[in-house]
Amino acid sequence: MKNHDEDFLQQLAKQLSCPANTEGIEVANNMHENNIGMTRKTIDGLNISKGDLILELGHGNCKHLPEILSRAEHTSYYGLEISELMQKQASVANNAAIEANRASFHLYNGNNIPFSDNTFSKILTVNTIYFWESPEDFIKEIYRVLKPGGTFAIGFADKDFMESLPFTAYGFDLYSKDRINALAEAAHFKIKEISSFTEKITSKAGDEVERLFYVALLEK
Repeated sequence: MKNHDEDFLQQLAKQLSCPANTEGIEVANNMHENNIGMTRKTIDGLNISKGDLILELGHGNCKHLPEILSRAEHTSYYGLEISELMQKQASVANNAAIEANRASFHLYNGNNIPFSDNTFSKILTVNTIYFWESPEDFIKEIYRVLKPGGTFAIGFADKDFMESLPFTAYGFDLYSKDRINALAEAAHFKIKEISSFTEKITSKAGDEVERLFYVALLEK
């Protein structure tokens, strides 16, 4: 029989992959706060320019949207989520951007991207790669909807760091830089660079820990 700690960790891992109900709102707020540094570095890597059409996969509550839309004029943002709660939360938080026709948020199944070939000039995702069901198939989907010459930025935490967190034993598929390289090559992406960063964050136990993370920039 599983002990309470194991049940708690399994539930936390489930919420991190797909936030739901009242608890999911709290988890999403914590994720936003803990991940904003990684999110900003991932946005930086995209080098957003005037007129870009931007897609984000797994945007959470998307309180970071102003960080994206402020980078250049006449940009438009599309968000895809598997969490119905996060799609609703993001829509409420960014109602002004939606009203201005600069943002829209959509649900999807996490495998098939519901847009046409060569649609987006920039695509990003932060801390979602651990939950991709079929990574090689999904990165080919991302390649398909990205315009030639477009950039795909992946923010992800170092495998060794992630293994030190107790909840990642439940449903997380962890990545090293080498594995990202292999995944990119499988979809015929060119690897522009993989940059490393360290930051101090507060762990779920309330301790301050140093996290090593990467931003991989891939080009079609």
